Amino acid sequence: MNRLLLMLPLLLAGCVSGPAFRDNSVEIETVEQIDLNRYQGLWYEIARFPVSFEEGCVGVTAEYTILPDDTVRVVNTCREGSLDAPPRSSTASAETVDASNAKLKVDFVPYVPFTAGDYWILDIDEGYRTVVVGTPDGTAGWVLAREPQISQARLQRGYDALQRAGYDLSQITLTPQPGG
Repeated sequence: MNRLLLMLPLLLAGCVSGPAFRDNSVEIETVEQIDLNRYQGLWYEIARFPVSFEEGCVGVTAEYTILPDDTVRVVNTCREGSLDAPPRSSTASAETVDASNAKLKVDFVPYVPFTAGDYWILDIDEGYRTVVVGTPDGTAGWVLAREPQISQARLQRGYDALQRAGYDLSQITLTPQPGG
């Protein structure tokens, strides 16, 4: 039993990590500053790179709420296989890494050490309507928006930000959302 407990962090890390979708020799840059008050709220996942924890998910959303202790509650919701399927959610806690608020550590398993993942904001439009998020190791990346459907120009801006960060867009897929 003790051996299993010692291996649990490694097993969990193996579940959330996967192949890199970006050339890690390319320097990844975040936006200069994020206003967390404007950032909080509901975001729809528009496009993503394949990650095991989202396999089969459609209608994916992420909701961010600033808590009194300045951490951010993250609630990710997905519908498995169909937009009509019942939603399933998981909750995490996030903390900013520096004063820019553009780099966060997100932890879905707070009682297990070393499971927090990097969540870096690579691009956001002035109106806080579309955001591009990636991981420095390149194992995940997303385009999120305030509404479930966006224009091709806004999607292309997201793709351009991912490419500047070294991501290979041949693996990205659109996430089915209501109204699409």
